[in-house]
Amino acid sequence: MAASGAGEGGCGLNGELAKSDGKKLTDLPAELLEYILCFPVLDHRDVASVSCTCKRLHDVCHGGGKVWGHQYKLRWPRLQKNYRQSESYDWLKEYRTRHVVGLQIRRTVESFSKRFFAEVPCIGQVLGDSFAEIESLGAPEHFCEDELILILSSDRRKSLTLKYYAKKILYFLRQQNILKSLKSFLKRPPEQQSALEGAVLVDQYCNPLSDISLQSISTQLGEITDKIKKTVQVKNPSHPCLRATEDDNCLVEDFDLQRQVVCALNSVLFEQLQYKGNECDYYNPLNSYIHQVLIRRTGIPISLSVLYLTLARKVGVKMEPVNFPNHFLLRWCQQHKGSTDIYDYVYIDAFGKGKQLTAKECEYLIGHQVTSDYYCAVSTTEVLLRMVGNLLNIGKRGEGNEKSYQLLRDSLDLYLTINPDNVQYLLLQARLYFHLGIWPEKVLDILQHIQALDPSQHGAVGYLVQHTLEHIQHKRHPAEPEVKKRSDPEHHEVQYSMGLIMKHKRSGYNCVIYGWDPKCTMSLEWITTMRVHQLPKGPNQPFYNVLVQDGTCRYAAQENLEPHPAPLEIAHPEVGRYFAEFSDTHYTANEELQIRYPDDLEETLRTVQELYIKLNTNSGHEGPLEPQNALTV
Repeated sequence: MAASGAGEGGCGLNGELAKSDGKKLTDLPAELLEYILCFPVLDHRDVASVSCTCKRLHDVCHGGGKVWGHQYKLRWPRLQKNYRQSESYDWLKEYRTRHVVGLQIRRTVESFSKRFFAEVPCIGQVLGDSFAEIESLGAPEHFCEDELILILSSDRRKSLTLKYYAKKILYFLRQQNILKSLKSFLKRPPEQQSALEGAVLVDQYCNPLSDISLQSISTQLGEITDKIKKTVQVKNPSHPCLRATEDDNCLVEDFDLQRQVVCALNSVLFEQLQYKGNECDYYNPLNSYIHQVLIRRTGIPISLSVLYLTLARKVGVKMEPVNFPNHFLLRWCQQHKGSTDIYDYVYIDAFGKGKQLTAKECEYLIGHQVTSDYYCAVSTTEVLLRMVGNLLNIGKRGEGNEKSYQLLRDSLDLYLTINPDNVQYLLLQARLYFHLGIWPEKVLDILQHIQALDPSQHGAVGYLVQHTLEHIQHKRHPAEPEVKKRSDPEHHEVQYSMGLIMKHKRSGYNCVIYGWDPKCTMSLEWITTMRVHQLPKGPNQPFYNVLVQDGTCRYAAQENLEPHPAPLEIAHPEVGRYFAEFSDTHYTANEELQIRYPDDLEETLRTVQELYIKLNTNSGHEGPLEPQNALTV
């Protein structure tokens, strides 16, 4: 703690006031000492030092006082939502615990690159062991999450590998908490389960790093509800829905009054706010996420139906979900409550801007007749299964990239949480994990569950068990990493190195190199499909593994690549797996990548010096880099 020398009438290093009045710093009232010790320039080390000087200052800096409370709030402001102002806390104890948890979390995350670098590059690669490891710390979950967020919010160009694994862990930890909430939700009585809350849980699980809450969604729907009531008020100032509050939980009984509300709902939602069904991009998963439906004002039948029935209920009209094939609907009773006659209902097509249909007209939507069972109201659980089933099918339709695999995994997790004994989806989950080469212990648990549910699956289960056990054995005895030295004779044609920002001459995409081979190592089928033989040098030239700006990973021939004339960051989710830092002109390989390509870091620095010159040399400081006669192949 810095202190200035004492002048006359001032305060000396020993804390004494001027000798003329014989007073000391410690003679000041406790409130004033607390005020001084909460001065912004003092940090926790200063406070700790001050508290050791004497009993008086030690007492002022007690754990439950303002001084340590101030230090805690200053260092970890995000955690304040976890504390109630009306309660007292031992802030020194909280500070120590949070500080120790932060150190433990960082050590754990830092160890992941060495342990998981050789694994399949997807979020699932750190699921089992890492979660158990963090749980074993016995630390409060909100402390763990706060430290992970701190890591992710640091300088975006540095500590890329640390952020890469911190993001994976945060993703998984949040998903586990959301699953707990979903399980609690499903245990409630049906009348206490709202379709909106279930839809929000699905949304949160598939987007765990986004800021999505039931409260924020409800607030937005409350604003739409106010617009509906204002529209009703213009036509009928004495309408009962205007007097009711959301907490009243009462319904409008008169059918004509209900119709006024429904007309106002359609006017606000589809005319004023321009909500609509997404016919052009129907299979976009964003159509199923309720927070995205509110942002984009577009969705599919089931997501728009959940929105519609929630708004209707807020203004006193009861709608029921109908699991109609290929087109989710709502029904609105026109007769006595609880009628079993399908013709006593009007059917609402939220995807069709709230169009009202008869039972017969519903069949025109799908082009064929259906039995009366399909017109029945369904439970919230069945609504969620339909919603998750849509996401699952979108994942199946994907292109086999990480994004589609992640959606498939997330939707399978949700589906099996709601319906844990579905053998078809359990087997799909086991095969998916096996295909991705992740979490083999979990695969064995799933297979054991399948065998107990359906012994007829013995053949498929036995095959997966055998190969999963082989995978586990392989993980226990991992192969030594292949080391590629540029000085080896077979590598003399390799021109580029790890971390260089490149541009593809033919396709025009921007990318960064994270691996290379002296010759093409792909199969003959791939070489033929990609027309490699049409290249002047064919497959007998160096090929490079590159991370592309669009999020894909590609394998490019040397003759098709050239150094980028104006290096830029590559926004690829796997950058942090291979690189520790972005340095304006190139990426710096992390320790694991340097082990595999030991000569490349020096080569990358040499190449950067040759390709680019420093700007602003006349101003006396280093500036950004710009190209100088960029080399082309």
